[in-house]
Amino acid sequence: MSTMSLRLPESLHEQIRELAEKEGISINQLVATAVAEKMSALMAMEYLEARARRGRRDKFDRALGKVKGRAPDPHDEF
Repeated sequence: MSTMSLRLPESLHEQIRELAEKEGISINQLVATAVAEKMSALMAMEYLEARARRGRRDKFDRALGKVKGRAPDPHDEF
């Protein structure tokens, strides 16, 4: 675990303190969770693009062909 010094406007610090208190968690836990959520959102596209590059249409079609007896939902059709 590491320590980070952070300068915040008083108004933002007060809002963070109030929210942490309302949620029953520490300010540190609230800030760490908020940073993790923001990083996840920013990195999601990169992750999905990397996964898409690994995909192959023939494998997708083969897997889809194993589903029998049910038409796709209207929003799932090509």
